[in-house]
Amino acid sequence: MNEPFVLRRETQIAAPRATVFAYLTDPEKILNWMGSDATTEPHPGGLYLLKGIGPRGSVARGTFREVVPVHRLAYTFGWEGGQEVPPGSSLIEIDLIERDGGTLLRMTHSGLPTEEQMAAHAKGWAHYLERLTSAATGRDPGPDKGLSDNM
Repeated sequence: MNEPFVLRRETQIAAPRATVFAYLTDPEKILNWMGSDATTEPHPGGLYLLKGIGPRGSVARGTFREVVPVHRLAYTFGWEGGQEVPPGSSLIEIDLIERDGGTLLRMTHSGLPTEEQMAAHAKGWAHYLERLTSAATGRDPGPDKGLSDNM
């Protein structure tokens, strides 16, 4: 059996951890940088639901496993109707570290089943972390048009 693939990303955001945390957990703030509808219940066992992301307007669903305000989030993740990465089949862990007058966001996305899925999610994370960085620092990232259809 193949081991699942793990994706790691870091980005420095010129904003306090509390601001970045809010942009990761508050549905209204999430919509500034990703998706067309969001529902979050940021407590262990709570729902993570994001509609309208990616090139096909897909729906991502998961469950929060760990919520440490302004420090750490961990939630399961997958795509409704997705056979390769169904809801709850992968895990996203985000640590927010105070650094250089802002926040270092360190993200790990584990449990991805194939190299192709890891590459597709890497492209998505690059797009959305850039948009998050803009939104959290008070810039308007513009409307979310998702990624190109070759994802």
